[in-house]
Amino acid sequence: MDNANLKVNKIVGNPDRSVDDMWTSNECSRYYLCLEGEVFEFQCSKGLLFDVNRQLCDMPQNVHNCDVTTETLIPKPQLENAKCANATHLGCANDMCLPAEYFCDGAFDCEDNSDEGWCDVTYDPNAALPCDPGLCLLPDCFCTKHGNETPNHIVPSQTPQMITLTFDGAVNHENWDIYTRQLFTLDRTNPNGCPIKATFFVSHPYTNYRHVQKLWNDGHEIAVHSITHRGPEEWWSKNATVEEWFDEMVGQANIINRFGKVWMEDFRGLRVPYLSVGWNRQFLMMQEFGFVYDATVVAPAVDPPYWPYTLDYKMPHSCTGNNQYCPTRSYAGLWEMVINPLIHGKHVCATLEYCPTTLNGDDIYQILMNNFKRHYLKNRAPFGIHLNATWLKNNEYLTAFKKFTDELLKLDDVYFVTYREVIDWIRRPTPVLQLKKFQPWQCNNKQFQESDIACSKPKTCKLPSKVLEHDKYMITCMDCPKSYPWIRNEFGLE
Repeated sequence: MDNANLKVNKIVGNPDRSVDDMWTSNECSRYYLCLEGEVFEFQCSKGLLFDVNRQLCDMPQNVHNCDVTTETLIPKPQLENAKCANATHLGCANDMCLPAEYFCDGAFDCEDNSDEGWCDVTYDPNAALPCDPGLCLLPDCFCTKHGNETPNHIVPSQTPQMITLTFDGAVNHENWDIYTRQLFTLDRTNPNGCPIKATFFVSHPYTNYRHVQKLWNDGHEIAVHSITHRGPEEWWSKNATVEEWFDEMVGQANIINRFGKVWMEDFRGLRVPYLSVGWNRQFLMMQEFGFVYDATVVAPAVDPPYWPYTLDYKMPHSCTGNNQYCPTRSYAGLWEMVINPLIHGKHVCATLEYCPTTLNGDDIYQILMNNFKRHYLKNRAPFGIHLNATWLKNNEYLTAFKKFTDELLKLDDVYFVTYREVIDWIRRPTPVLQLKKFQPWQCNNKQFQESDIACSKPKTCKLPSKVLEHDKYMITCMDCPKSYPWIRNEFGLE
């Protein structure tokens, strides 16, 4: 394939395929990404074809451009400027009038496709409305005019400073000692005497499900981070269909439930790989299948920082960063646990791993402490520290992080809590002096059955995989499945 014929960073069909093969399902399901001079080949899930214009996989009856090998620029719709005779209609770019609900619904209806080409927060004619604090009331809805006001206007000095530690990716022997022997030790407790906690966004490959089960037993929150953690990054933000979001996220919850015994009702949230927000398709899936929160959106760096909010109304900030295709519609009751980036001089880092690699341990400590103070001394919005264990393998960074954690635990109004506990507090804002009796933050009091408790001698399963075409290993306290769990085969039955 000639790289010069491909548009950089856009996903296209194969321009070199023969005319005879162009409309075959095998060829039409293939698509290619040209990135930094290299071509990467992908294929839609079985039964789906790739739509070049919409940049996603869809059912064959909805794909009519298998002969197109480059992206087609979509014109801007006229909307109200078309002066449609019907007041409930809007205009396509060619002045064709259609019902307003047809615009930005994920399906092409205009002859020129303009109903789906301009669908960000600014242009979606069916976008969520700006926050109305008079109608958006706790415990089910939370928004404020600027996004940085405290819930129920509780004064910051009576607001606990919540610290949310989150970890993304596999849980296994590579990071187990860091979690159990370095960070979450018995001497690190919150002011109410309960152990500090974190939220783990777990992906499937290389995960030890016995360890996941033990983290859950110990009171940490287990959330989902997809089955495959596949690339490229743009696939999540532009290509994944609602069905594929379901396969990845609900599928991973099913895998953790089956092989890590985490109760299904305990799965509340997800984080998308690469922080690649998946537009309305992601959030439609989340609402349909009972997720409570997303933890992917990165907000602009502002002072004071943003509080989490529900998506009943328009987000209180712009959609920033690479591959940030934020939701435009209203998703009542669905929380966004927004990521406030870290500020370090002229640098703004979504997470610590995106900060300059030249930093030493003292730099890391100062970044953490300075950004903590941005929250603690202002509006006390939850301070998120988002990590992967690979970053903590740097001994300087680990030492700095532990020092920072221990300094914060000397304060009687700072709590290390899970995302679920943050939402519990926002729904029922409770002053600092009453927190020791705040039931959702009490020490882990789940009543486990014997089978819920992580075993001491798990099974190491060597499993075949038709999809991955080689054997894979998986560790679990449960019986080994027939095959390696994967997309649409979460229980390893096939």
